[in-house]
Amino acid sequence: MAFQLVRLSSSTLRRLSKNANQAPLRWRSTSANPLIRDVNVPPTCVTALNSGLRVATEDTGAPTATVGLWIDAGSRYESEQTNGVAHFLEHMAFKGTSKRSQTDLELEVENMGAHLNAYTSREQTVFYAKCLKQDVPKAVEILSDIITNSTLGANEIERERSVILREMQEVETNLQEVTFDYLHATAYQGTPLGRTILGPTENIKSISRDDLQDYIKTHYKAPRVVLAGAGGVDHNELVKLAETHFQKLDNQDGPVPEIKPCRFTGSEVRLRDDAIPLAHVALAVEGCGWTDADNIPLMVANTLLGAWDRSQGGGANNASQLAALTAEDEAAHSFQSFNTCYKDTGLWGIYFVSDPMKIENMVYNIQNVWKLMCTSLTERDVIRARNLFKTNMLLQLDGTTPVCEDIGRQMLCYNRRIPINELEQRIDSVTAKDIMNVCMKYIYDKCPAVAAVGPVEQLPDYSNIRSGQYWIRL
Repeated sequence: MAFQLVRLSSSTLRRLSKNANQAPLRWRSTSANPLIRDVNVPPTCVTALNSGLRVATEDTGAPTATVGLWIDAGSRYESEQTNGVAHFLEHMAFKGTSKRSQTDLELEVENMGAHLNAYTSREQTVFYAKCLKQDVPKAVEILSDIITNSTLGANEIERERSVILREMQEVETNLQEVTFDYLHATAYQGTPLGRTILGPTENIKSISRDDLQDYIKTHYKAPRVVLAGAGGVDHNELVKLAETHFQKLDNQDGPVPEIKPCRFTGSEVRLRDDAIPLAHVALAVEGCGWTDADNIPLMVANTLLGAWDRSQGGGANNASQLAALTAEDEAAHSFQSFNTCYKDTGLWGIYFVSDPMKIENMVYNIQNVWKLMCTSLTERDVIRARNLFKTNMLLQLDGTTPVCEDIGRQMLCYNRRIPINELEQRIDSVTAKDIMNVCMKYIYDKCPAVAAVGPVEQLPDYSNIRSGQYWIRL
């Protein structure tokens, strides 16, 4: 598109300056098409195949590309008896197919100079490859092979049991992950979201090949799959590759399983261990799902709280009120706010690490700041949070892999890729009144979920924490 700078004479400029209602000067395009400001540049192209599988790409012309499969299937779709199958299946995908042995697969990926990876969450399973743009067809073929032709050999299954059990031991040493698993267990007790992604030990020891095959047949269906690409990816080429390599997903019989709502329960769980030097505590209220209108205001509110650790400077001069109070009282070694979203619910709260005798002070500070967010926010605070939120959002999209991940996740959560300009406009529209209203809705007089691990004797009783969620409204 060509542009032409419009030159104005001095008399014209004087005439325009006298007219206060005159529209501001703009670039004038010599092209027939006007500038469109509310779309991604480059755009996200989406094509739905007859099978229901969706292909979504963002072509930046980069020399590298990331392509991946985002599958609407995670630990949430498991039963109590099969909890852990989705994660187990992720491991088995790289252990050989009917076309390639495990060694052949690893050598082929290595010779391409590519990276092949996968992960499982509570709602999604993801397989992706990062490669040179000329190797995209080979990467797509490999991705299709590992999810449609895995041999699931008996020897490999037995070997992976030991691998996953060791992984579980490693996770248990990460007290932050342990705390969040306990938080889900108490907040969503009796529901699939309350279970861990890896599953219990007894399930890992008993999962069979039939369990893995049943999970594939039930959940790996074309309408639940998004093939996403970012970087040097040609959309039309990727559509043709999808039509060629994912025909097996068309033949999965049976209806697509529907998600079951998960009930939030205000409650607590404490794992006291005085041998651990510091207490790890998570305090959360029920948030909202991805598509809820309150999600953006809650994200801005989450940014208002921010994160802090004692290696940072600022002290009482921190912009975040909670950071200033924490630094002044030395109430914690660190804290971070979180807004964990699922399709129909979410967890919104604070995770902190504290000395045993400082826990009560930190809980008081958190609830005090929550109260202020419900009653006395200023526009200045919200403008700072909006700008920080937009900056963090854009920084997280630096590279083909995070962009591809953003495309795949949004296609599953929103059924579309939300343009950056639209997100920015929605963030900029959030006011202090909006945040006070949404905080009052989700915080005031609500039962929180509490998870605590370590020397937690000084953590206030749940009844006291619950009473801190209520105050006399004037």
